[in-house]
Amino acid sequence: MSEVHIAPYDPKYHQEYKNLSIEWLEKYDLLEEADMPMLDHPKEVILDQGGFIFLAHYDNTVVGTIGLIKIEEDCFEILKLGVNERYQGLGIGRKLMVHILELCNQLGAKKIVLETNTKLVSAIKLYKSFGFMEIPLTEALFLTADCKMELNIS
Repeated sequence: MSEVHIAPYDPKYHQEYKNLSIEWLEKYDLLEEADMPMLDHPKEVILDQGGFIFLAHYDNTVVGTIGLIKIEEDCFEILKLGVNERYQGLGIGRKLMVHILELCNQLGAKKIVLETNTKLVSAIKLYKSFGFMEIPLTEALFLTADCKMELNIS
């Protein structure tokens, strides 16, 4: 059996990164204009702003992605967790989450937040398994976000 390898974003995989997110966003009818800057220009919109993107590789194929941005001194937001449908059920989403949570600890995060949609039942179940709790959604970057979750580390 092949192993999953998590690596930092590399521009040579830009199309795979973009396609992964568009695949699940379209499947659940969640793709919106606000998604496109971070999908079209991840370096400028996420990485150059101090954020992170990681790609999951399996059998020499990019099969998953997750992003992270700093929103306050000790608060980070998880963005665009997605795993190619053909590779779901192999624990790749969990490995991406473990990787990003370890990074948050290294960065001194006290709180991690994310916005999602209640259509993404498996993702919400995954987040809850890590201790994320639903909190009121006040302002949202994405029109389709109808659920906000938070994990307090301190």
